[in-house]
Amino acid sequence: MKKVFIILLVFMLFAFTTKDTKSKHTTVYITAESSLSVVGSTNVNSFTCCFDINKLKNPIPVYYQITDDKMVFKNTVLTLNNSCFDCGNNGMNKDFQKLLKTETTPQIFLNLKEINSTNNDACILATVEIEIAGVKRAYKVPVTALHRNELVVTGSLDLYLSDFKLEPPKKVLGLIAVKDTIKIAFQLIVNEQV
Repeated sequence: MKKVFIILLVFMLFAFTTKDTKSKHTTVYITAESSLSVVGSTNVNSFTCCFDINKLKNPIPVYYQITDDKMVFKNTVLTLNNSCFDCGNNGMNKDFQKLLKTETTPQIFLNLKEINSTNNDACILATVEIEIAGVKRAYKVPVTALHRNELVVTGSLDLYLSDFKLEPPKKVLGLIAVKDTIKIAFQLIVNEQV
């Protein structure tokens, strides 16, 4: 199992060649074929806000150490500009920007902290610190990592808006209210910078 995990890690960022604990680094690109969205619902219907992957700042530097059956990352952050989310119409976009407090905190930060093996060879457990509207929360996210021509990392995470001190908007005198639970869903296609 440990050998399979190390092989998976080798593919994960393409640059892992040893098992020592020295700090290493590489840079990666997230390709335009990737997707990242926020899915939520109201008491009336559901909504999806999709991030424009073309607006990502590429390449992304990755700093890590491999120790035993895990990888520990330092300063490996995916930055998402709130204004790059599209919820389908201008009214919903404005509500989403207001919800995220874009005026004062215009970005979401996804800080990769650690990757651990699981009992499933294709699945790994990523520890990610998410910062929304200035509030940070750490989550353990099960992700699937498959290596084809590129690395394809897929996963989703349910979280509560209230954990980030965000107040779900209400419309039509409070008759329509956004539910506290949202889902972040992603499929990231990753290439190492050569």
